Amino acid sequence: MNISSINNSLNSNNNIAFQSDISNMNKDGAKFSELLDYIQNKNTIESSTSGVSTLSSSQILKDGKINGDYTSGFDGFYTSESDKTAKPVGAAANQANSHVQNKTIDKTSKLYEKAMELENYFVKQMLSSMRKTIMKSKENDFAQNTYEDMLWDEYSTALTKNAGFGLADQIYNQLV
Repeated sequence: MNISSINNSLNSNNNIAFQSDISNMNKDGAKFSELLDYIQNKNTIESSTSGVSTLSSSQILKDGKINGDYTSGFDGFYTSESDKTAKPVGAAANQANSHVQNKTIDKTSKLYEKAMELENYFVKQMLSSMRKTIMKSKENDFAQNTYEDMLWDEYSTALTKNAGFGLADQIYNQLV
């Protein structure tokens, strides 16, 4: 048997396999291009017939929220008319200086919403430190840790909304 004939047969087999791979990739690429054209044409036809255009995700999200945000947040939590002239609660109501007049707080404003988010961050840090002291019997997997983090985030949001710490009120009064 001749080595050059073996090399030639291997090269021809490799070339056939390589050409087959290139052919398959070209077919897949053509199918993908057809699919993209179909989707783009379908969106163009739907938007021209219904009068609705295709929107990007940045156009349909709320202010400051990312797509898929799972937290409940503070947007729209205070909506009543009395919330526009609310008295401070918690630490903000117990000021040490008796010469400072208590201000009213507009709990429906964006500034107060952001102050609540800052208070929520501090409460979340406090709960995180408390959570580290809990002894666990076994190591959790990634999914369980993710869902536990989401649960503790909701705990901090609920505490911020209902406990009346007053930190958001103090932040709001300092910024107004």
